[in-house]
Amino acid sequence: MVCAYSDSKMSTLAHTRIKMYRTVARQLHGVVPCWVCGKHVSLEDATLEHIQPRSEGGSSHQENLAISHAVCNHQRHAQQPA
Repeated sequence: MVCAYSDSKMSTLAHTRIKMYRTVARQLHGVVPCWVCGKHVSLEDATLEHIQPRSEGGSSHQENLAISHAVCNHQRHAQQPA
């Protein structure tokens, strides 16, 4: 069986998202909380949230990334002043 996430065209951040998700799921017995709302995030709905936004000098290093729902991620950044 071929892994759905083994596509060589997948971005580095996509690989990081999957790796982080699986690590958290393993540590928390399958429950992956959204960094924004705290509710469980499925792998299909998981995005990487920049804790300190890149526009404010944040990096894409793993220590500045967290798992969140796509909706939560977009709402959080839509609420921030430009």
